[in-house]
Amino acid sequence: MADRARLRGPEPVTVELSINHRTRILEIEPRTSLLDALREQLDLTGSKKGCDQGTCGACTVWVDGRRVLACLTLAITCEGREITTIEGFSDGRRMNAMQRSFIKHDAFQCGYCTPGQVMSAVALLDEGHASSDAEIAE
Repeated sequence: MADRARLRGPEPVTVELSINHRTRILEIEPRTSLLDALREQLDLTGSKKGCDQGTCGACTVWVDGRRVLACLTLAITCEGREITTIEGFSDGRRMNAMQRSFIKHDAFQCGYCTPGQVMSAVALLDEGHASSDAEIAE
């Protein structure tokens, strides 16, 4: 019987997350990534699961205004912090200037990674890391 419990994994924990200025209470396994919590439990599917290794950026969200890769971030580590997803990015009536710019300049391929790219591009500007082409490339 004890062997079965070990195979099952850790017991679920209750976490309170602030997502897009709204408090959400979840029961999750402690190993649940922020991305999986957002997509599978909260139906916030704008952040995408691309590589699931932190290299593609499709899952980029902001935690306390800083870019994070949601696939590599444990949801429980975000308790008490403000999470912003692409769904919370605009006022719901009109797109943000960066979103409009992406559309105007065809700055997307199939569109799958676009939410993560938009989140990263806005943060890049806000962080002051866009002074030169070399800095942007970095």
